[in-house]
Amino acid sequence: MGERVKIKIEGGVADVRLNRPDKLNGLDPAMFEDLVTTGRELAADRSLRSVVLSGEGRAFCAGLDFKAFFGERKPGETPNLMTRGSAPANFAQSAAWVWSQLPVPVIAAVHGVAFGGGLQIALAADVRVVAPDAQLSVMEIKWGLIPDMTGSQTLRHLVRLDVAKELTFTGRIVSGEEAARLGLATRVAADPHATALEIAREIAGKSPDAIRAGKELFQESWLEPVADAFAREERLQRGLMGKANQLEAVQANFEKRAPRFHDPE
Repeated sequence: MGERVKIKIEGGVADVRLNRPDKLNGLDPAMFEDLVTTGRELAADRSLRSVVLSGEGRAFCAGLDFKAFFGERKPGETPNLMTRGSAPANFAQSAAWVWSQLPVPVIAAVHGVAFGGGLQIALAADVRVVAPDAQLSVMEIKWGLIPDMTGSQTLRHLVRLDVAKELTFTGRIVSGEEAARLGLATRVAADPHATALEIAREIAGKSPDAIRAGKELFQESWLEPVADAFAREERLQRGLMGKANQLEAVQANFEKRAPRFHDPE
């Protein structure tokens, strides 16, 4: 991993921070690379239980750093953001999509601004904890663009279609409080990072097999036909029942003690 993303893992919880505070964690080429690399490395860690994703300094992420991409380009040239990476996402989309594809829950802690691509990264998390005075915006319209970092997929699962359109057409900035009312945020907290860590640690204390299965269940079955979703539900449940971590969860509850789980196979 490079310098644009900092990571600390403790007790199975990865504390991941965008680390370009002097630019409000704006997305430059190095930030894109480090986000994708970090996400892929975490996905391969079987000891991982949950992830907190936040930004250093005064903001979560101010979105694309246009100067970093366009500063030395000629008029009409475009930055190399749409190179096709791992299907289905291109280079730019992968910086957000990688977090939705982690097998463990990702909690975004949002303070300051989350604009454009920064918001789309937060939307790719499973849970979003935002400060009441945070500022969120689907800001691409300001630059004559549309959301292109997976926002078309994440927004439609969180807000009504008319709300997604209004936010996209206007680019207006909403507060953390309004974001929670609209569905962009899961909850509001005065200290979103501390709250996100608290949630992540609670998740880390649960059966890692069940947590991973639960994420797959909702991630994959949301738009499946009912029969396929029911079949997935049954398959995942059968894969948990009677296994060591499931039996340990039952035994720990009966004995009124903290469970001692093993890393998933």
